[in-house]
Amino acid sequence: MNQFPQGESPLFIDGPVGALQAVATCPQNAAESGGNVSIVCHPHSLMGGTMNNKVVHTVARARRDLGHRVVRFNFRGVEKSEGEYDHGLGEQEDLLAVIDWVRSVRPLDRIWLAGFSFGSFVSAAACGRATERGDPIDHLLLIAPAVVNYAFEKFIAFPCPMAMIYGDEDEVVDSTEIRRWYETVTGPKQVFCLEGAGHFFHGRLTEVKQIVQEQIP
Repeated sequence: MNQFPQGESPLFIDGPVGALQAVATCPQNAAESGGNVSIVCHPHSLMGGTMNNKVVHTVARARRDLGHRVVRFNFRGVEKSEGEYDHGLGEQEDLLAVIDWVRSVRPLDRIWLAGFSFGSFVSAAACGRATERGDPIDHLLLIAPAVVNYAFEKFIAFPCPMAMIYGDEDEVVDSTEIRRWYETVTGPKQVFCLEGAGHFFHGRLTEVKQIVQEQIP
């Protein structure tokens, strides 16, 4: 596909090991809000994570309502995406391939990355790599980042502003460790802690959407 589709459209994007299943959304007010494309990454591929995860969908809807074009996609080996799970390494290549596609159809647009849990690691890791190769990222949003599972200690600065949303009763990732990692990051950053919220933000997704829409520039 050589253009960003109108409305909400399923599509396949060429990835490094085969086709990546994706959904592209273009809201009616996209032209009014300027050129912004948000790419949202899903949680762990081997633990039921897909582009239809409720947190991913919430972030996608929030950015859509702000006028962003949005891309959600399945990492390699998930549902109809080809390939096999690759411990977050190949998944970075998948994300870079999606960025390549966005650049090919919307070369002048600003790109916003977002990731939930495992997807936050992939987004954080790919953010700097994309910028280094000449594809600057405008903003990075990390939701319940899996800081105890992946080498987040490598990420002490990002080439763009970063925002983080987490719950202080996260039952998957120790919230103390999430906050400890956040404090090591230099550069422009924001943090939003939802008191009493767990890893999957059950019953709190409206608040997550509100933060994305109203408090993150």
